[in-house]
Amino acid sequence: MAEENSSLNIWPEIEKAEKENRRELVLQGSAVDKKIQSSGGLHARLYSLSLLNYLEISQCPSLHEIHENIRHLSHLQSLILCRNKLTAVPKSIGDLKAIKVLDLSVNQLQALPEEICALSELDTLNVSCNSIAALPDGLSKCVKLASINVSKNALSRLPDDLWCSNLELLSSIIASENAIEELSSEVHNLPALKVLDLSSNKLQELPSELGDCPKLKETNFKGNKLKDKRLEKMVNGCQTKSVLDYLRAGGRGKGKGKQQDGEVSERLDCGRNISKKKSGAKQKGKKEEEEVDELNRMVVRVLHVSKVPTAVTVKVSAGVKDVRPYIVCCIVKGMNLRRGNALKRFLVAQTKLHDEICAKRTTATIATHDLGLLKAPLLYDTRPRDTLKIVPLGRKEMRAVELLELLQQEAEELRKHKKRQNVSGLHKYLQLLDGKDLYPCLVDAEDHVVSFPPITNSERTKIKRSTQELFLEVTSSTSLQICKDVMDALIIKMAELNKLTFDVKEDVGSDEETDVISDRPAEDLASPELTVVQVKVVDVDGNLKVVYPSKTDLMSDVSNLTVIR
Repeated sequence: MAEENSSLNIWPEIEKAEKENRRELVLQGSAVDKKIQSSGGLHARLYSLSLLNYLEISQCPSLHEIHENIRHLSHLQSLILCRNKLTAVPKSIGDLKAIKVLDLSVNQLQALPEEICALSELDTLNVSCNSIAALPDGLSKCVKLASINVSKNALSRLPDDLWCSNLELLSSIIASENAIEELSSEVHNLPALKVLDLSSNKLQELPSELGDCPKLKETNFKGNKLKDKRLEKMVNGCQTKSVLDYLRAGGRGKGKGKQQDGEVSERLDCGRNISKKKSGAKQKGKKEEEEVDELNRMVVRVLHVSKVPTAVTVKVSAGVKDVRPYIVCCIVKGMNLRRGNALKRFLVAQTKLHDEICAKRTTATIATHDLGLLKAPLLYDTRPRDTLKIVPLGRKEMRAVELLELLQQEAEELRKHKKRQNVSGLHKYLQLLDGKDLYPCLVDAEDHVVSFPPITNSERTKIKRSTQELFLEVTSSTSLQICKDVMDALIIKMAELNKLTFDVKEDVGSDEETDVISDRPAEDLASPELTVVQVKVVDVDGNLKVVYPSKTDLMSDVSNLTVIR
């Protein structure tokens, strides 16, 4: 326990923070985890660093609890305790009155203390990926709450006071992958709500009051078995505006719409025309559902590696095992990046995946390449930090060490410019390589580094409007399954974007650098279907490590997505 290890040798990270009066401290990874294991917990001196306003302790599976002395860190504004194995949170966390960001994601929590509701300055709460069965009542007291993420828990409901008008700054609610049965009709009380994600729950209905949320721009209700099957198809494929318009109109004559069908039915409640009306309405409804289904249908075709004579294979060296061991790759054909803002939408979606499912690149990193510019075979390898060179996106060739120094300098300048005590979340992934002598990299047949995860990929293989085939790469230091989950999410998002590009019919653009327009046949551009070609990852002796997508990958519950294998 923390109070018992105060006499042990002080950890150098804590000692340095004490001597330099540091405001920020990050403890993460296997080296810290070993200290926690040998000390029986966090070192007691940690709780005496009263000047800290940013504390991160992450990726330490030996960390099961936080001592109640956390209350002494009264200046903390950000407390990041993600990717550990915490089973409980001390009640004394309610004494941290300055806390703005609290991240308890990816632990083993089953409940949260009610004292969390006393954090009046709380802006961001992330408790995703736990086993929490119920949220504490009283969250409406956190009047500055702007974002809450409770996804991947065991919630059957959201507390009533989450929809309280006191939460006038609450703009984002992420509650996907739970067992939530109802969305409150009081949702319209949240004037700032912009993002609402209740995908993969047990919702059967959506309240028409959802249409009264004035700033709601992004919703996700996919994976719910709604009673209104037309609405179910719409939420699985349409844009938020279409869903909200449907709800405002009352759906199928329900809710607060004009209920025209109901009025007609009342006027014609006798006579033989009734059966004809019902029959016609039923046939019309069925036809409309089929049209919506076909309109929103997305197709992804998987091409087996054995059917590709020029299949790309990635070899993995033994050295990556201790640095960043997991990699998954595939090839995507049929992605139309030529039209309008298609390329921009794709890059924005990739950034969003990095921020969310990849946890700011700390759990996994995506790299996308123009397959036509890649020279196979590819090798996933490690190189000494002082000799690894890359042409980073938008920069000239430089050594990896120089690039990291430059990015850290930019992060520090950003911190000063925004008058923050800690660097932005965007640069947190820079710390993943701290203390490593070897850096991971993907190398082509000419020994050019085309990817340096989790930092950047190369300008040499940068995708453009003219890109016809994409090579996708996801790496992680955490697990192979995370790589697969991220790749699944990326491909599904690509299918959605390609369908959107197909529907919008924007003008064909050109690459600013070359004014090259793809010579892809015009008829190919008329189809939103994507083809995903399997890529094998093997060891240096040719033994298979992983192939993606396998039969168990891309098993999405998105009802309008068809995967042809």
